[in-house]
Amino acid sequence: MDTEPQDPVVVALSSLVPTGVDSGRLARESGRQLRWVAAGSVAPPVVLISGAGEVELDWAVVLPPLAERSRVIAYDRAGLGASDPDSLLTLNSQVRDLVALLDDVGPAVLVGHSWGGLLAQLAAFASPDQTLGLVLLDPFHEDSMAEVPLALRISSNLLLNVIPVLKAIGLFDRIAANMGRTLAERCTDDPEAQALITEAYRASYRTFAQVTTIRAENRLANTCTRDVRAARATSTAPDVPMRILTATRGKPATLRQRSGDLADQTAAVFPRGVHVVVPDSGHYIHKDQPAAVVDAVRAVLSQANRDTP
Repeated sequence: MDTEPQDPVVVALSSLVPTGVDSGRLARESGRQLRWVAAGSVAPPVVLISGAGEVELDWAVVLPPLAERSRVIAYDRAGLGASDPDSLLTLNSQVRDLVALLDDVGPAVLVGHSWGGLLAQLAAFASPDQTLGLVLLDPFHEDSMAEVPLALRISSNLLLNVIPVLKAIGLFDRIAANMGRTLAERCTDDPEAQALITEAYRASYRTFAQVTTIRAENRLANTCTRDVRAARATSTAPDVPMRILTATRGKPATLRQRSGDLADQTAAVFPRGVHVVVPDSGHYIHKDQPAAVVDAVRAVLSQANRDTP
């Protein structure tokens, strides 16, 4: 990894991490680069994988406490935040990028939220030797879409279609600023640090290409079923510690039940998989119940350390 000059995200995260945050870029094919940020120094590393359309700053609530005991790495997927876009965004390209990052940082514990939870599983299938453990936060499952009410699917698609329009007329920038402000308030009471986080989040979606990648990733989630099923059918889950945390708020009852069943199925695939339902949490468990996430990651790290000769 080659280091790079500081940017708004590094400055913002450094306001939360007393020991500081570093960053760099990982070279990929065709000259494009993936940007990463990292804090902490204790091995083995923890790699944070965001949900669809989200950037590395999405982990700002849990990154500081995790960095107290671990080397923690978050990255922007292709086309998001400070990472260069890929000429063709596919499920395989996203998995390959994650595996390349693991090859660069060494064996790690993978922590994935939503879409990132699915990518973490696929990376573990593809690169078991680089996977020390997994923590999946309300992970996306390819079979869950069938349970989403039709009205919700229609409204979600409409929202995805209107995102570029909102960006073009300037409204998306206001939305991003509001989302950044909400994130900042969850991270700290310091007004100066809050301002840095808010600006860094807004800057992560400053270009039209970054915003259209939100739509592209969500559409990919809606069309990946065949590829994911094929990967599951031809792969063996590594025998590593694994925790899957699911939410209790923000979903229709039928979808919540189906999500729980799918989480049980996912945990059962891994020899040491455990499903934990997190009380009073929405989909963004790392923001609603950060202590539960930190505890789960540390438990998996502890088991992974015992596994290491």
